[in-house]
Amino acid sequence: MRISVIPIVLAMAVFSASVSQAASAKQQPVAINFALMADGREVGCGAPLSNLGADRLPGKLQEARFYVYGFEMIDAKGAYTPVSLEQNDWQYADVALLDFKDARGGSAACSESNPAKNTRVIGTVPRGAYVGLSFSVGAPVESMVDGKAVSINHSNVETAPPPLDIAGMAWNWQAGRRFFTFEVYPPAPVVKTDGSKSRGWMVHLGSTGCKGNPATGEIVSCAHGNRFAVVFDRFDPKTQQIDVDLTTLLANSDITVDKGGAVGCMSGLDDPECPAVFKALGLNLTDTAPGANDAGKQTKSGVSPIFSVGAAAPAKDARGKQ
Repeated sequence: MRISVIPIVLAMAVFSASVSQAASAKQQPVAINFALMADGREVGCGAPLSNLGADRLPGKLQEARFYVYGFEMIDAKGAYTPVSLEQNDWQYADVALLDFKDARGGSAACSESNPAKNTRVIGTVPRGAYVGLSFSVGAPVESMVDGKAVSINHSNVETAPPPLDIAGMAWNWQAGRRFFTFEVYPPAPVVKTDGSKSRGWMVHLGSTGCKGNPATGEIVSCAHGNRFAVVFDRFDPKTQQIDVDLTTLLANSDITVDKGGAVGCMSGLDDPECPAVFKALGLNLTDTAPGANDAGKQTKSGVSPIFSVGAAAPAKDARGKQ
């Protein structure tokens, strides 16, 4: 007697679809928008900037991108629920890369026809009512993928999946990724102490004082993590966005000169330009007191002066109309 397997296959397919639908019914999508702000307005791409630095100078955005991770929604009782990120070229494991400057450059502000590369983090959370948001800036040492711990910050940029495969966002295997990269061109080249000049003034944040060789399987430990958390007790992703304020970042920095170390601030403990930058980020550059052991740690948990909640821009339809 021959038994047809078609009904069995169809039944399995229907059961699988039902399970999938039941699982998706228990989840809700979430999209968290970020905006780069300068002088009270949204900027990006090749748009000119104004009122930068201590001398309130004009300038041009050369680079603006950073890693974020560990997104969690907060409910009214203060409970934190992790956001499961969609896996794509901008998001891997629980890490995402935000990029506010498009590949084409030019002088136009970001628009529907000239968008920034990536300014949104997307994922899902269990269905529920959420009132707040938490996330961290940087690349974690490792994250979980399919139940296994995988190296993130100290992984090989040549073989890592996107968005960890960008050479411009990495120092080396030992030091790891550049967590936070901003570069601006002031009106005139930056003058260094030896009289030489540099076209741009930079902020490159990453872990420092790292030991161990990940290429040979050694565990890497860094004296100064330089990661920080951002927590908002009140945040509605449907009507609000996260503003990143370039004016605040550079408010106490003279972007026309460099008094030592790397041009601008590249996280060096003895770099004269770093104290003002780290204060704006909400980080301790060095220990706050002898033996405090808080260099590279957040000054106030969950608070970074350059991050705030702003009203989301009006949604536009496919024709670019509001």
